[in-house]
Amino acid sequence: MLGPARFGSSATAPADRLADGDGAGLRFRPPPAVVLLVPVVVSLLVQVPGTIGLSWWQRVPPWAAVTSILLAAASALALLAARRWPGPTVAVVAGLTLVDLFVPPVGGPPPIALVFAIIGAVVRGARVWALVSVGIAWIIAVVGPELAAGLFGAASPVGAVEWHPARIALATVGLAVCFAIGEGMRARLRGAQERRTQLAARRRAAEQEERTRIARELHDVLAHSLSQIAVQSGVGLHLFDREPERAREALANIRALSATGLDEVRGVLAFLRGDELASPDTAPLTPQPQLAQLPGLVAGRSGLGLTVALDDRLTGDLPPSAVQTTAYRIAQEALTNVVRHSAASHATVTVQHEAAELVVTIADDGAGFPASAPERGGLRGMRERAELAGGRLTVDSGARGTSVIARLPWTGTP
Repeated sequence: MLGPARFGSSATAPADRLADGDGAGLRFRPPPAVVLLVPVVVSLLVQVPGTIGLSWWQRVPPWAAVTSILLAAASALALLAARRWPGPTVAVVAGLTLVDLFVPPVGGPPPIALVFAIIGAVVRGARVWALVSVGIAWIIAVVGPELAAGLFGAASPVGAVEWHPARIALATVGLAVCFAIGEGMRARLRGAQERRTQLAARRRAAEQEERTRIARELHDVLAHSLSQIAVQSGVGLHLFDREPERAREALANIRALSATGLDEVRGVLAFLRGDELASPDTAPLTPQPQLAQLPGLVAGRSGLGLTVALDDRLTGDLPPSAVQTTAYRIAQEALTNVVRHSAASHATVTVQHEAAELVVTIADDGAGFPASAPERGGLRGMRERAELAGGRLTVDSGARGTSVIARLPWTGTP
């Protein structure tokens, strides 16, 4: 079966490399409570002491000073609801900030709470709430005093407030910058989330590929061993009375096949448990089969009316080990299908080097199967093996038999 290096390089290592290479997974993320409380504390520290100082400096009436301080504190404390209700929060903060504009002292501290509320609303997806709330507050702040003065005259409830054009322009630019910062942070967070999603998808794909590879190896081992055991047991039963020595030989083959199959299955299961890292001697791993083992495979498939021959045209020239393993497994599965499904009397395994490809052909004279028949699991597994090795597999089946042709790159995949 596949050893630890080969298994680990295909599943575990890529996932680790992806995790190490993804910066979003290594950045420090403060606790949610800190993210929620920092804007509240900063807003309180900027707005409340600043309002107290300006009220004392400008000698505003006590009622006005208390009202302005309460408005500043309320707008900061309203940010506590920003995570659960970002839209209503920015609306409340915008309204409190608007009222505070018309309450002495004049030219109070910057509305830091409104800045945090706008950015938080945009980041959390409440963009419409922020645009509507801030837009209405801006319009009321700019045209409200003149409109109230025209309607109420000297009895206007907002008093005589005049905004300098430069201050209006500066406030408008500041609000636009807040929205831009929020959009930038939202785009950055969305990109980080997409990267995490892609990383998780790649990890799942790697894990699924590894599970498929393990399942394919187990299928090959079990199908090969069990089909051989079935053949040998049939031979033993057929010759038990007439040729007891050959029946004894068949039983010995069954014993050897079962032991080999168990060793290979234990190798795969030991890797899944990680036992080979702790105690290699308790779960030996079977080496990867190579083309040199094809004669034994072919010889073991003959019996009960089926004759299998090997036509080796490689003249000693062999491809890399991984390509040999793929070719062996395809030949093994194809011969298993011949034994189980074809009812053939003769089969031939041909291996040759054509151009830059290793060509493995398994042909039999069995009944074949219709082209419209669904592809059996064995054929699908062989096709997947060939494609993973960078090659292709074709099946030609008819009334005169079936030919399975695998073309694999001689040098293997990069």
